[in-house]
Order: sequence, then C-alpha cells, then structure tokens
Amino acid sequence: MQAVVCPAFGAALEWRDVEPVPLSTGQVRIQVAAAGVNFADSLAIAGKYQEKMEPPFTPGLELAGTVVEVALGVPEVRVGDRVMANVSGGGFATHCVADWTDVHKLPEALDFVAAAGFPVAYGTSHLGLLKAGLKPGETLVVHGAAGGVGLTAVEIGVAMGARVIATAGGPEKVQIALDHGAHHGIDYKSQDIRETVKALTDGRGADVIYDPVGGDVFDASLRCVAPDGRILVIGFASGTVPQIPANHLLVKNVTVIGYWWGAYRKINPMLVRDSMAAALDLWAQGNLHPHVSQVLKLSQAAEAIGLLKSRASTGKVVLVP
Repeated sequence: MQAVVCPAFGAALEWRDVEPVPLSTGQVRIQVAAAGVNFADSLAIAGKYQEKMEPPFTPGLELAGTVVEVALGVPEVRVGDRVMANVSGGGFATHCVADWTDVHKLPEALDFVAAAGFPVAYGTSHLGLLKAGLKPGETLVVHGAAGGVGLTAVEIGVAMGARVIATAGGPEKVQIALDHGAHHGIDYKSQDIRETVKALTDGRGADVIYDPVGGDVFDASLRCVAPDGRILVIGFASGTVPQIPANHLLVKNVTVIGYWWGAYRKINPMLVRDSMAAALDLWAQGNLHPHVSQVLKLSQAAEAIGLLKSRASTGKVVLVP
C-alpha cells in the first residue's frame, strides 16, 4: 500500500510504499476512496496536536471508502460496505485500519468525496451544539463560518431551529455561510463583531457562540454573549489561545465550554455513533449540504494542508488516490 508519511515533526511529507497495518480484534480495513483534510492535521505534523503521534506516521483523521477486511469482534460492518470513518491517524493512505465503533455505513446517495469530509466537521458540530444546549428560537453565533467545522455548525444550528449569525473574513466567505442557511452574516474584516451582534439581537447578545478561532474573536464573543449564554470553545485557528477573565463570566453568568470532539471516541464511543447517525439523518432529510472547495491527490497532502493554513479554502479540502 501507499501512504503519506510524516518522517519527523515539522519535516516535509513524503509519499511512500508502506507495510499494511495488521488488524486487531474489533477492527476493519478500508480501501480509501477519499480522505478529508483538517486543521488538526497541520498540528499533528508539527507535533502540537492534543493526541500526539510519534514519527514516522501517516496523518489523516477521516476517510470514506469500501471495507475490504474485517477482524473478529465486529458486529455491524461487512466486507463490501460503503463507509466513512474517523481515525486517530492513517487516513492519508490507499488503505486504512479503523475500530468498528468509528465506522459508519453510508447512504447510497452520499458519494465518497462528500462523505470523506463528513465525520469530523459534522460530528464536531452536531455533538457540540447538543453539549451547548442549543434550543429552538435561540441565537447562535458561528465564527469561522465558511471553514470546515464552521459551515457545518451553521447548517446544524439552522436544522435545530436556531437563528444563526455567521462571521467570516470577506464578503465571499460570508456569502457561502448565507448560502448554507445563515440568517445574518458579519464580515469581521469590515464590521465589528460585538457591535453587529448586539445590533442584530436588540442589545441582548447571542445565547450560544461556536468558536473554532480563538484570539481576538473569542474576546469579541465575551462582549456579545447574552446573560446566561454559552461559549463553545472548539479550537484556536487564529493561533492564539485566549486567557479567560473569570470576572466576565461571573457578572454575566456565562458558561465557557471546552470541547474536543475526538476525546468522546474513547470516553463514550456510542454517544458519538448516535450523534453521527442523527447527523446522517439530517443529511437524508435535505438539511445538510457538504461543501468541498478543493479535491487533490493523496500525494498532494502538503499542498492541501497549506490551503487550510492560508485560509484559501472554504468548507472541506479532500484528497483522493
């Protein structure tokens, strides 16, 4: 088999022939038809991701393809099944091994390219907005709303009955969020987030704020969250981890929720499976529309990651063999 290999933290990625990984009990082997690219892949390659992989390793946290081998102890997956999967690495390869609990059968109409970018982004947003307690009629602000997870939060927030305000950098990105159902858009390059959110909510602020950006954007969130509101911390794409002033939380009765979706695969894998099934139901009902802005070859993984780091992509970037 062939795979993208990170030979050392920070080193250039290589496209190599590698030995297949043997299956353990409860695992399946998938012939990869497409693999989704995430910002977390860039962190893993730099040695900065929460779940550290020791070099040499193959990046890639999500994929779609066909099951070609099944080990003992796998109750729901069979050879020949069309599936998508989330993994702790190894997705940027022609074949990948996954635990059966991380493997989800695909509806016939969901193609491999769209499915490859589904697990991490839609999984993160669906379970995250449940964790934040988003209710119908509440106002949800989504930062980075044209990005991989942000755009899925827009769609799922709308499907959950929220009024969604999307923030993004530039009118084109704002328009993508509006095209995916956002009720209002804020271009943070030309508009003040706090003032605009306050104006759109008659001064009250947002009930829930979904933040994969951090930095100055998080600071703006603290100033425009409603009393008794919730801020869901997804990540720090800005590169700056905010320092949270506890007095602001106290005065406004605000809850800041730290949320790493990947941890739930180990903490409560059945919760993740149930959430993913619900997200696929939303797709089947026509509420979700996976957006893939670029498709590159697996051997172009470094270029694909560069698109994410430079914010030159919208929605998902996907790699194919």
